[in-house]
Amino acid sequence: MFDKLFGFWSTDMAIDLGTANTLVYVRGKGIVLNEPSVVAVISRNGRNEVLAVGEEAKQMLGRTPGNITAIR
Repeated sequence: MFDKLFGFWSTDMAIDLGTANTLVYVRGKGIVLNEPSVVAVISRNGRNEVLAVGEEAKQMLGRTPGNITAIR
């Protein structure tokens, strides 16, 4: 009984952190996100901060100044 009651308000989803792409699947909707597995990081004041992820970060590969690193 509780499974049905609490399942009514929940959404089943799965995340695939692949080496090339990251996928998010939602039951009943299919794949709702398909982005490259890339993160762009900027070094500021000795700390690393996330600058961009996914397609935006992929476009930075090979085109960043020294303080920005795009990691695949």
